[in-house]
Amino acid sequence: LQLGLILRSEAPVLREPQALVFAADHGLAAQGVSAYPQEVTWQMVENMLAGGAAISVFARQMGIALTLVDAGVAHDFAPRAGLVSRKIAHGTQDASLGPAMSAAQCRDAIAAGREVVRGMPGNALLFGEMGIANTSSAALLLARLAGVPLADAVGRGTGLDDAGLVHKQAVLARTLALHADASAPLDALAAFGGFEIAMMVGAMLQAAHERRVIVVDGFIVGAAQLVARTLVPALHDYCVFSHLGAERGHVALLSALRAEPLLTLQLRLGEGSGAALSWPLIDAAARMLAEMSSFE
Repeated sequence: LQLGLILRSEAPVLREPQALVFAADHGLAAQGVSAYPQEVTWQMVENMLAGGAAISVFARQMGIALTLVDAGVAHDFAPRAGLVSRKIAHGTQDASLGPAMSAAQCRDAIAAGREVVRGMPGNALLFGEMGIANTSSAALLLARLAGVPLADAVGRGTGLDDAGLVHKQAVLARTLALHADASAPLDALAAFGGFEIAMMVGAMLQAAHERRVIVVDGFIVGAAQLVARTLVPALHDYCVFSHLGAERGHVALLSALRAEPLLTLQLRLGEGSGAALSWPLIDAAARMLAEMSSFE
């Protein structure tokens, strides 16, 4: 029903699905909130471009075109096929010391996300991300925009131990208090970052405007959807939520979004991997509606 409503057809056909992975770095990583160093962001982007990441494998398997968008990685990539450069800066500022980005940078990132989608073929977009420390930004946005207690929003990210989790919670509590006045959606987005989240906000809004099916991946993509749907509530109607992941805040986020995920596999990877794994189910729904015979 949802696919039929989005595509305005009783026999919807999903054409040329596109996986869009937005990558950026976060100044907040300097506070030790991730189990991995910032350099892993650009290394993983290179791995995706070389075809060696999980999302690369799944995209190949399912015939989904994969595009990497450099929204603000702290590294300069050589131009090549499959990479779109929309770099706002070499990573955001440290949100624990001041705003992650300026209001102008936030607007530019949203506009860039819209522009990326305008040039894409097909009628379905699968959203993914890569950015060391971006579970911190997502947790802060969830706490501020949905009123979720920080303790319920903050998780282990890529695998923090108990001491690391306690440290992360303390850093994020300070950061949330520092930006107490950033309550409006775009103010919170600028305060907490990151460029990849802001760019996904614009990309989702443009995708809905063009009546495309939006497949939401995990916690960070969901945080971008939270910002975007706070700006335009009707966006929710265009979004299919692929999975419930292992990150602590994901349960609270999906509850705040009134979203029902298709899969529950305890995924912790990001990259759009959960969105890709849900794709056969989404395609099957469209095909069943279009092709399955009834008694009549």
